Amino acid sequence: MNLEQLVRANVWNMKPYSSARDEFKGDASVFLDANENPLNDKYNRYPDPLQWALKEKIGKVKGVSPEHIFLGNGSDEPIDLVIRVFCEPRKDNIVAIDPTYGMYQVCADVNDIEYRKVLLKENFDLDAAKLLEKVDSNTKLIFLCSPNNPTGNLLNRKEIEKILDSFAGIVIVDEAYIDFASEDSWLSELDKYPNLVVLQTFSKAWGLAAVRLGMAFSSPEIIRLFNKVKYPYNVNILTQNFVSEELDKLELRKEWISTLLKGRDYLKNELPKLSFVEKIYPTDANFLLVKVGDANGLYKQLADKGVIVRNRNSVSLCAGCLRITVGTDEENRILIDTLQSL
Repeated sequence: MNLEQLVRANVWNMKPYSSARDEFKGDASVFLDANENPLNDKYNRYPDPLQWALKEKIGKVKGVSPEHIFLGNGSDEPIDLVIRVFCEPRKDNIVAIDPTYGMYQVCADVNDIEYRKVLLKENFDLDAAKLLEKVDSNTKLIFLCSPNNPTGNLLNRKEIEKILDSFAGIVIVDEAYIDFASEDSWLSELDKYPNLVVLQTFSKAWGLAAVRLGMAFSSPEIIRLFNKVKYPYNVNILTQNFVSEELDKLELRKEWISTLLKGRDYLKNELPKLSFVEKIYPTDANFLLVKVGDANGLYKQLADKGVIVRNRNSVSLCAGCLRITVGTDEENRILIDTLQSL
């Protein structure tokens, strides 16, 4: 991988914005450098633009050094950033699996980048050879979501390895649901694959969807490019402090994951008892993809009774399917009771 050849020339050559908090690092008693209001103590100072204290804590949890970590406003920020850093509008292209998380294409469309879809197998698994056939000299990025959304399954690890070994561009593996999966994260492979970017989030297993903090892990060189392009203070101090406190709740998080996995098993056992449920697909996430007789009709019936699931009937390979998130024990029982009453 030649990083300079992959990065957009204007991004490689640009001089990044240097904030007051970038230029001075250390302790001081008088700060007169950032045009802040000194009269509202606690929240009047700009936060650390690179969130080093928080990255230190995250790094200890994840087993990754802070230089390998980028923090953004949800995972959507690094998804957008990796496109802006590497893809030249109206010239380069992105290859991604289909079906998958919709924001990859949205961000590609916003940045005017061609987005090439490669259909998964009927069992929702990845065919590396088929995907690589879509790659050409202008392909800069490949997006892989594992466990995938909306299908719920882990992609075959050996097929991902084939792509990482064969593709000279950047491979993004989105692991938003990895905490519910039976396999290990790709974080341990960062040193082996300098073209790998791993995305994770605090929205799922950590239960912090409202806080909006996503993580990207990659080589220090790629992380520096993200920091070069991002807005100076993209993660506010309230988020930094709050998530830092949440990182001390590792045992509670383990309990949440265990509870959700038990809830997933409960739904996997109860849903097949319903006459209109045709299939429940294997899942390594905190949701199930369920094939039913009439997805549109069933979705409306549930919504009319105040139970909201996700209708995936119009998504590739997901005709007749609803995506059902694992809820609390009470929510799961209400779902089953409601379905039984229809």
